Amino acid sequence: MTYRDDYQVERPQKIHDITLKGRKTLEISGVKEVESFDNEEFLLETELGYLSIRGHNLHMKNLDVKEGVVSIEGKVDDLIYLDQQDNKTKGLFGKLFK
Repeated sequence: MTYRDDYQVERPQKIHDITLKGRKTLEISGVKEVESFDNEEFLLETELGYLSIRGHNLHMKNLDVKEGVVSIEGKVDDLIYLDQQDNKTKGLFGKLFK
């Protein structure tokens, strides 16, 4: 068996997109799991790590588990990716409140 430098294994790319319209409508693709949510914060596991969405009067407009798409409405104040190097055993609250 020989190894060729130009040989590349094609891997499926992780698709994760965020579309925010006027701080009121948020559509996120590449969602693996909705960890938790309430009217002020959503915590999602995406293809590229954990994503925290904070705001006011947030509610889930649409959830398509098969396609990994979540739509959220309300006033969005911030979107934060949590550090992936954090140890999972710290828990989600430990990640949020460093």
